[in-house]
Amino acid sequence: MSLNDKNILITGGTGSFGTKFINMVLKQYKPKKLVVFSRDEQKQYEMSQIITESKYPNIRYFIGDVRDKNRLDRACANIDFIIHAAAMKHVTSSEYNPTECIATNIHGAQNVIDAAIRNNVKKVIALSTDKAASPINLYGATKLCSDKLFIAANNLSGQHDTRFAVVRYGNVINSRGSVIPHFRKLLLDGVKKLPITDIDMTRFVISLDQGVDFVINSLSIMSGGEIFIPKIASVRIIDLITCLAGEGQYEEVGIRPGEKLHEVMIPREESLNCIDMSDYYIIQPMFSWWNTEKLKEYIGNTGKSVSNSFEYSSDTNQNFLSIADISSILKSNE
Repeated sequence: MSLNDKNILITGGTGSFGTKFINMVLKQYKPKKLVVFSRDEQKQYEMSQIITESKYPNIRYFIGDVRDKNRLDRACANIDFIIHAAAMKHVTSSEYNPTECIATNIHGAQNVIDAAIRNNVKKVIALSTDKAASPINLYGATKLCSDKLFIAANNLSGQHDTRFAVVRYGNVINSRGSVIPHFRKLLLDGVKKLPITDIDMTRFVISLDQGVDFVINSLSIMSGGEIFIPKIASVRIIDLITCLAGEGQYEEVGIRPGEKLHEVMIPREESLNCIDMSDYYIIQPMFSWWNTEKLKEYIGNTGKSVSNSFEYSSDTNQNFLSIADISSILKSNE
């Protein structure tokens, strides 16, 4: 699917994903209008100094918060596609400020859904996280709730053609607030031994480029109601520390509140609805409220059901980054 001549809105447009998405879309396509929707005026100003309206006359900067239903409704006028990337993402901040997390991640999600339906938006992709699968912290729980809202929204559009789907993936390499910038800052501050929760800890990792490509591909094939999950690599945090600080340069600090030893992107309970599409997985909706013929069409002969005992977890993943892989990634992200 081409994004040429389309009106696209991205919430959280000045975040790590949003910035990469905007740059890649402007480089690869010629959208009619690309709306950057976010509440941080400083980040919008900084972005507008690089991606200028004089150079890119199709770019629009729209100050707004997904909590503000009226403002969001105005931003969605004449929009074809929405990428919903706005979220409160920090686990600890969410635990200390639960009502704020709920207001952004749940009520904000419903506002996006309502605005999309009212404005006859064609397709909406909501970004999720591995923490939404079997959540143990509030951030994960709110994103699970958001996922459920977006899937169920396909039953709300009625005579409108708006369709909703979700993309779920793991930790984004070198994004703001992620572990690599955190470790690098500690080393610059003179720390000799980096903190680690547990020497066995693992995480799913994906690059921003991979994430954006996967979202655009999912937007192209979605019929509504799917959760798309890419097949990506896992990393042992101890290997990451070895590459950054040297072998043995760590201090075990124990699991923090709301933290898992390993992350799961497809829990066993969701395996009944999971289809292996070779390069990615699809979790089909439990309830077929709408026509799924297009979904069946692109699953076709490629898609295969997984076993009932299947689970996609970062510790049992078949694809792990080697020390050499991690070193190469670190060099390319310096």
